Amino acid sequence: MAPKKRGKLEVLLVDAHGITHTNFIGSPVYYVFLQCGTKEYRSKMSKGDNDNALWNQKFVFDFQMSQWKKLTHIKVRIMDKELFKDGGFVGETIVHLGGIITEGRDKGYIEVKPAPYNVVLEDGTFKGGLKLGFRFTATDKFHIKKAWEVKIEGKNSEEPMVSPVLNLIKLPLLRFTAAWSRVQAGTINAELLYCFVWSSIAIFYP
Repeated sequence: MAPKKRGKLEVLLVDAHGITHTNFIGSPVYYVFLQCGTKEYRSKMSKGDNDNALWNQKFVFDFQMSQWKKLTHIKVRIMDKELFKDGGFVGETIVHLGGIITEGRDKGYIEVKPAPYNVVLEDGTFKGGLKLGFRFTATDKFHIKKAWEVKIEGKNSEEPMVSPVLNLIKLPLLRFTAAWSRVQAGTINAELLYCFVWSSIAIFYP
């Protein structure tokens, strides 16, 4: 049974600009939760310059293609590490994946260059932008494996070619070797060997 096709979504978390600053004391430190289906990642911390943050971090979501058909979006939540607690909600961005998955599945590959997406606050209003990039690749491990196996089999099936000239040389040589062993055994003399060798050469090289 062939392995099922899979799809890989790579998400590039670039930066955020103009987002809400929830800290009252000290500089803000932002991090992000990315959730798609049953998988969730947490980004590294980024010291913000007031309402800006920079991550430049990549995350990979890998599911079977049958699961991707049911996954409609990815949710990205921006959090702010506050002075006495961890987890101040800043805002979130929801990106719908329908078009990306469909085109990526049909073509095998699609890339969406990083672009800013609106950040939604708790009251439903917008403030700031979160820059994200996407790359979806439809992988078929069965076909990749078969192609590799064919390549290996092709290499193994290559046998060195022996020149016809070498074959002609080997035949008189084998005859001479057999006759010489008989000389050593005393069954024939050297003169007969001489005649035998020249008759063999005359046959193959008239």
